[in-house]
Amino acid sequence: MESAAGVESRPTAARYALAILAAVVSLLLRKMLTPLLGTQYPFVTAWPAIVFSAWYCGIGPSVVSTLVSVLGIGYFFIPDFNSLTFQDPKTAISGMVLFSVFSSFIIDLGEATCRSKAPSEREVAERRRIEEELRKAQVQLESRVQERTAELSIANQNLSLETARVKAQAEWLDAANDAIFVVGSDETITYWNKGAERLYGWTRAEAIGKSPHKLLRTEFPSALAEITRQRQRGGWQGELVHTKRDGTKVTVASHWTTLKDSHNNLSSWLEINRDVTDRKAAEDARQLNAQLLKIQDDEHRRIARELYDNTGQMVIASMLNLGRLKASGNLSTEEKRLLSTCDTMLQSVSSELRTISHLLHPPLLDEAGLWTALEWYVEGFKQHSGIAASLERDSNFGRMNADLEVAIFRVVQECLTNVHRHSGSREATVRLLRPFGEVRLEVQDRGRGIPAEESSEIPGDGAMGVGLRGMRERIYQLGGNLSVESNGGGTTIVATFPIPEETAASDEEVTAA
Repeated sequence: MESAAGVESRPTAARYALAILAAVVSLLLRKMLTPLLGTQYPFVTAWPAIVFSAWYCGIGPSVVSTLVSVLGIGYFFIPDFNSLTFQDPKTAISGMVLFSVFSSFIIDLGEATCRSKAPSEREVAERRRIEEELRKAQVQLESRVQERTAELSIANQNLSLETARVKAQAEWLDAANDAIFVVGSDETITYWNKGAERLYGWTRAEAIGKSPHKLLRTEFPSALAEITRQRQRGGWQGELVHTKRDGTKVTVASHWTTLKDSHNNLSSWLEINRDVTDRKAAEDARQLNAQLLKIQDDEHRRIARELYDNTGQMVIASMLNLGRLKASGNLSTEEKRLLSTCDTMLQSVSSELRTISHLLHPPLLDEAGLWTALEWYVEGFKQHSGIAASLERDSNFGRMNADLEVAIFRVVQECLTNVHRHSGSREATVRLLRPFGEVRLEVQDRGRGIPAEESSEIPGDGAMGVGLRGMRERIYQLGGNLSVESNGGGTTIVATFPIPEETAASDEEVTAA
């Protein structure tokens, strides 16, 4: 007899089809026995079908088989034949009801028997499966233990050879200025050179046998597990923060290289660290300056917009109101004079507001581009300063990205301001050139020049004025270079900027068009 699990494992449609087929076969068999049995024992062949369905098909199919049997017997084998009307309805219906009741008992008995047998069969199958898995696991474990034991034995031998080779090379590593140390397979230091002693403060005897990460209190840029995986695949490099013996922190550019033995097995790893603390501090300061310049530009743009949109509009409204007051005709001569004076002052204020707004952030820079903005600025500079300033450019000079245009405009502003304040020159020239792949800005005057000790500090990190420092940071932020040529006959400041690829591509499309 099959268990409940075995019965339920068959597809549902197959179980129902099998039960219906059993009922149909029983009806055909009863049809064949009709010459022998006549109208007696109409249900005699249906019982095997019910028992079969209960044992092998489940409750639902058994019920369907019972219904098919009852309907088929009532239609074919109870008079009137081939009809569901009966000559003796009472006897026919009672027989069919009794058949159905006894069939339900058989179905219940079959289901109960299957379900009582299922747990024991499952337990036996599960026990066999577990025993088989345990046997396989034991075989695999024994094999792995043997393999691992052999590997460890070989690794120990190779480690001894590798240690001897590393010691032979130690004298070469001691000559390096960088901190160099070797970490064995047990993650402890096996070699510590003189450069490491100078950088971190611990002697070789104090460092040997210690974990480098615990000794130096390493701060990693990412998870140590990920760095270890990269190291095992061949090497890793990046920046780490270590704590020296005196408690101060140092940033190092670290290179990790995996060392292998003669059998190409990983045996240890070499770490080379170079102190980049000062360089890192300079980079952080430069990034901070770049952020401050960006904030400054955004603030200039906001103030310029507010001056033009708010304060400027209020001044214009006041001028209109004064005009209406003058047109009223009920004013004395003194009042008209005062109103005219106020109107003149407001016009002056409006002009100054417009000039200040444009100097903070010229709208032409966004709307028409760098060249138009520079033309406007240089013309205004000539009028206010009295210096004969000229503007020259290449014929193929087009639009660039916004950051580059803002930076060039601010550099020109700062250079011409310095010409006006410090050079004593009566003329200045601004040139914009565009050799292949870069933009070259030259600002030249004919003044007294810059002292040699001061001009040498402008491209570097020496002390200088706030304006020059901002100019330098703008150029460096965009990957450019700054140089100063100065003598008794004047000063030339040259700034070069790389052109981003997308800007160069768009310019080529414009030229082709």
